[in-house]
Amino acid sequence: MSNEGKKVKVHYRGTLDDGSVFDSSYDRNEPLEFTCMAGQMIAGFDQAVRDMEVGQVTDVRLPPEEAYGPRRDDLVQTLNFEQLPGAEELNVGDRVMLTSPTGQPFPATVVDKDDKTITFDLNHEMAGKTLNFRIELLEVED
Repeated sequence: MSNEGKKVKVHYRGTLDDGSVFDSSYDRNEPLEFTCMAGQMIAGFDQAVRDMEVGQVTDVRLPPEEAYGPRRDDLVQTLNFEQLPGAEELNVGDRVMLTSPTGQPFPATVVDKDDKTITFDLNHEMAGKTLNFRIELLEVED
């Protein structure tokens, strides 16, 4: 029986191939709720939950294409300080929220800075990475 279109509640632990944990609903003691296959989750996670049964635990390994996509060099942008007043106060490694010309906010990471310019990486921090999940299906609402 498919869970597609149904509200589900799961616990999960996400790890990288080196075993490091990048996220865990278990650690927060807060299950994740979402509508299965509604585009609220990364594609591979949705696919894994779609055919699970309540109480089932599954392990999935998602290549970048099924997770946050590949890293894109065109999403690394360098701006002059005049284009972004206040940017001279930022430091390499800072995560900031920028705003698109249409007003849409999006996260960016400062990856380089010199006397005149600052470079932002607009890729998702998990882009280009293979992600491993242990998923436990707790509830399904019809």
